[in-house]
Amino acid sequence: QVRLVESGGGLVQAGGSLKLSCAASGRTRSNYGMGWFRQAPGKEREFVATVDWSGDSTFYADSVKGRFTISRDNAKNTAYLQMNSLKPEDMAVYYCAARNSPNGSIRSIDYANWGQGTQVTVAS
Repeated sequence: QVRLVESGGGLVQAGGSLKLSCAASGRTRSNYGMGWFRQAPGKEREFVATVDWSGDSTFYADSVKGRFTISRDNAKNTAYLQMNSLKPEDMAVYYCAARNSPNGSIRSIDYANWGQGTQVTVAS
């Protein structure tokens, strides 16, 4: 079991940037894939980005490719989501998640542990 706590959300103007962090605790080894998902009001939770345990393999939703970057620092047990060129449609609650597997995944069902979420608001 791993506990995840997101931070870094907030209000930003369209075109601006935010960097989300996801601090993990409760598991001593970092051999698990992680992902970021988001959920806007009235919409289903959707995949944003994922990274494998090493940080070498990443994958992004088409809607954020080229604008968002997922990374991790295993020494700090923290994953990040750098979000650039933010658009109003990026506004959502962002959740980080951890798998019980070293690989990343685009499917929310593959994640066993979830954070509480952090709100990202993009003003147009």
